[in-house]
Amino acid sequence: MLNKIFIPLLLCFPFLGEAQSITVCPQCPINTITKAVASANENDTIIVEKGTYPEHDILIDKPLTLIGKDRPAINGQFKGSILKIRANNVTIKGFRILNVPFKSTEEQAAIHLDKAKNFLIEDNVMEQVCFGVILFKGKDGTVKNNKISSNAKTQYNSGNAIHLWSCKNVSIIGNEALNCRDGIYIQFSSQSHIKENYCYGNLRYGLHFMFSNDNEYHKNKFAKNGAGAAVMFSRRVKMTDNTFQDNWGPSSYGLLLKELYDSELTGNTFLRNTIGINGENCTRMKYNENTFTENGWGIRIRGGCYQNDFWDNNFFHNTFDVAYDNNVNDNKFHSNYWSDYTGYDLNKDNVGDVPYRPVKLFSYISNRTPESIVLLRSLFIDIMNFSEKVAPVFTPENLVDEAPRMQPFSKNNK
Repeated sequence: MLNKIFIPLLLCFPFLGEAQSITVCPQCPINTITKAVASANENDTIIVEKGTYPEHDILIDKPLTLIGKDRPAINGQFKGSILKIRANNVTIKGFRILNVPFKSTEEQAAIHLDKAKNFLIEDNVMEQVCFGVILFKGKDGTVKNNKISSNAKTQYNSGNAIHLWSCKNVSIIGNEALNCRDGIYIQFSSQSHIKENYCYGNLRYGLHFMFSNDNEYHKNKFAKNGAGAAVMFSRRVKMTDNTFQDNWGPSSYGLLLKELYDSELTGNTFLRNTIGINGENCTRMKYNENTFTENGWGIRIRGGCYQNDFWDNNFFHNTFDVAYDNNVNDNKFHSNYWSDYTGYDLNKDNVGDVPYRPVKLFSYISNRTPESIVLLRSLFIDIMNFSEKVAPVFTPENLVDEAPRMQPFSKNNK
């Protein structure tokens, strides 16, 4: 009998328990985002209409979707973090979030996620922020198509645009990061997918990896940063089709590799950097189909780099194509194109008949005595480089490309 009464009652209330929509606007009964979050039930959608909302420390502790209509602004007034997410299944989309302070005792962010899963942070503009997005132990989420900027002056009182700590399976896609400390910082995180981001004008690195295995980054651009990217103390990192451009300075480079193992660099472009790639203690690395153009050093190999393979790379008009610190070598160079190669190809198979030695004696000397660079274009240096090429003494005798390409590599002429 009770079932016969209960079923018709349910039919009379078809929307009982369904997600609802809450509207926030300056003239609405609910005129702050904090009030809307407090009154919302799980899985509700909060629509925030155009306007400026002076709020900070907005705690989201339940699954919610926040949508900004016509780019409403949340002004933190330099009082603290703005959105604090402590729940799974949260979406933040379409906002302008600004004015987050620096504090030496606490990381302040426009959006701070703590142990959140299945999140989406998309199409937001963050300005004058210490940190843009902080992900702490996040999992299975996406940060996409956001623009994050600051006015960082020193590394000690600034933060990163996107910061991951101990995260897994996070996608960072199509974001723009400028004038922060680091554009994207990843530490103790795995299975991240970093794609089509543009990081420029950052004080330290466009991208910064530390202790993070099994990550991939593709089709990103890192330009005019203190240094383009640093990938350190990690394993099995795949880096493809990225651009490292115009990262200049006395200690700058396109890409710093340190304590990196079993990783791959394919199809990347290194253009007008002080150093294209600076490698130190890197082992079992694969470098192929990369292009090095007009860098000071194309590749500078420091100590502890073993069993690395370089093939099908193009070297165009670098001051030094390769610098190598030791006189012992077990790295392999083969089938690369070198713009200053002067050998011949009698059988017309597009492979030079004369092996090419990419390490010049003067690069060895300038590594140890930087002041000697003033002699770069002198006749004496040309004679010295030629004599070392004929009878290697300081540079490794077996560091040689036995089959240099006569034409630049392209996927059409493999």
